[in-house]
Amino acid sequence: MEFWLGLDEDQIELRDWVHGFAEGVIRPAAAEWDEREETPWPILQEAAKIGLYGFEFLANAWSDHSGLSLPLANEELFWGDGGIGMAISGTSLAVAAIYGSGTPDQLAEWVPQCFGDADDPKVGAFCTTEPEAGSDVGAMRTRAVYDEAKDEWTITGQKAYATNGGIANVHVVTASIDPTLGSRGQAAFVIPPGTPGLEGSRKLKKLGLRASHTADVFLDSVRVPGSCLLGGKEALDERLARVREGKRATSQAAMRTFELSRPAVGAQALGIARAAYEYALDYAKNRVQFGRAIIENQAIAFALADMRTEIDAARLLVWRAAWMGINNQQFTAAEGSMSKLKAGEVGVTVTEKAVQILGGAGYVRDHPVERMYRDAKIYTIFEGTSEIQRLVISRAISGVHIR
Repeated sequence: MEFWLGLDEDQIELRDWVHGFAEGVIRPAAAEWDEREETPWPILQEAAKIGLYGFEFLANAWSDHSGLSLPLANEELFWGDGGIGMAISGTSLAVAAIYGSGTPDQLAEWVPQCFGDADDPKVGAFCTTEPEAGSDVGAMRTRAVYDEAKDEWTITGQKAYATNGGIANVHVVTASIDPTLGSRGQAAFVIPPGTPGLEGSRKLKKLGLRASHTADVFLDSVRVPGSCLLGGKEALDERLARVREGKRATSQAAMRTFELSRPAVGAQALGIARAAYEYALDYAKNRVQFGRAIIENQAIAFALADMRTEIDAARLLVWRAAWMGINNQQFTAAEGSMSKLKAGEVGVTVTEKAVQILGGAGYVRDHPVERMYRDAKIYTIFEGTSEIQRLVISRAISGVHIR
């Protein structure tokens, strides 16, 4: 059987197309929007106009049975800039939540509303983290109570660090239905545009990804119709009944979303790392000290060799997990977590080395590697910290409930 890791013509065309947008539109604007710390709506609109931002693009990417289209696109977007890349791709997390838990009818109804259109682009938000429930998903305090007479849910609670929180057209919110069941007693809900009771805080000031909007979200007795429960009431009742009987149930809503998104998130970290590596490589070839280019020194050359090796190794893990996910292969060794863990840590180490290679020049904003360094750090924190990824992997490979 032939072993082949080459990209086909469609994948190469996709990669080059997104790279062209990143190079021509995103990179020239990156420093400006990082300083402004605002959502780059004009760039979102440009992406929507060419078909890079929207439901159709994601649908086409997910139809690639190799699983590589979305990681390829994400790597190129984030090669352009992490903050603007997240502003463009942040909606996909809400879409992944709807896709992972929703019915076909819910997917058709809500996903287009997450994006809007080229004339009036919108964003979506997935809200699951809470002030007291980050890695400890089972500690979630947001509650959803069902009124059978009205076929209506009332949701109350607070979400933290939500990408596009408060400015989204569609919010997807996880909530506890039965707190006694911990994370297995949770479900996900769509909060339609303009629903009373949902408010976002001011945009949080962040270390990196500053062009991406992050905020807390407050839900004060938010009422939504029964049709907004992703997956439907019947499926929820069946799942909760199995849990109460001590039977194995499907993973809870937040985890299903993260399982789908981890390889794509890993690809984002790779894009930032590759951008920093390429900049440092070019700098090392042209920076002269003691009468020669600094790349002629083993310390610099070996650092660059390690950077490239780590990027390529992480990419292989991301591609494997993406292929497994799209082809419904079970992550028996937590391969999705492996991809996110490795890529996230590579993002941090490679960008840090890039700053070091540039020396003092790397520490100032005249060069983009300091921004890349700031942007990369979040990838060892959000969507499961590196420590949580190691916990997931260790449980998967050992069969032991390691704490």
